[in-house]
Amino acid sequence: MRMDRILAPVALALVAGMANLAAAQEAGSYWQQVQASGTLRCGAAVAPPYVMRDPATGEYSGFFAELCREFAATLEVQPEFVDTTWDNIVAGLQAGRWDLSLALNRTPVRAMAVQFSIPAMEYQISLAYDQNNPKIPANPQSVADIDQEGVTLAVMSGTAQDTAIAAAVHNATILRLPSNDETRLAVVSHRADILVDASDTNQLFTQSNPDWAVAFNPTPALAKQGVAFGLPASVSAQDVEVVNIFLEEKVATGHVEQLIHDAVDQVLATGN
Repeated sequence: MRMDRILAPVALALVAGMANLAAAQEAGSYWQQVQASGTLRCGAAVAPPYVMRDPATGEYSGFFAELCREFAATLEVQPEFVDTTWDNIVAGLQAGRWDLSLALNRTPVRAMAVQFSIPAMEYQISLAYDQNNPKIPANPQSVADIDQEGVTLAVMSGTAQDTAIAAAVHNATILRLPSNDETRLAVVSHRADILVDASDTNQLFTQSNPDWAVAFNPTPALAKQGVAFGLPASVSAQDVEVVNIFLEEKVATGHVEQLIHDAVDQVLATGN
């Protein structure tokens, strides 16, 4: 076979690749495009104290909402919160409905669809329940201790805790609900026996109901993951590094810890 016939497709591929690179450079980096738009769109699914939304005003709070505002200020643009659910928070990012997703747990399945920043904090799942509930054994230590027929576990649909508990239980019933408020209400009203949620979120629940609510971190752990910004799969490594450097400083200086403390205080003060 003639060498020029072999090299021709290679040359065409190189030309196409150089054209794509030139087009990308002309368009600018992902964050430069956000700067050009003047707005950083943050996909926000409610989960106190990470992300909270005042139903009366629509105002967002919580420590990840604050990080969105601060990153927007770094880019010198305005933040815009786009309301979503945990079922749709990845799909909406893939569809370009927002520029980053807030408080997204880093999982292998999600990493096949989107990219992640470094974690702003570490996450694990706990189980909260009424200590007077006769269905729950005294001082449970593992998921197996509460995985019994007749026991109902409430969890937010589409969350990391939903995935984890579904893989761990075989006898108990899983009640999937769309919001954090509905899962907590299910336990308060005895529609469900156990609340499956992030350990810090369940700590808020038990502190708000000290007369009867307790929680435990099961051994072995249901999940331990980093909680981060979710970014589109197409974002370059350099653009991911921009977010990483931003978060790295916020974590190292204790600023994220203070934001978490403030968000917890807000939840306890308002009862949300």
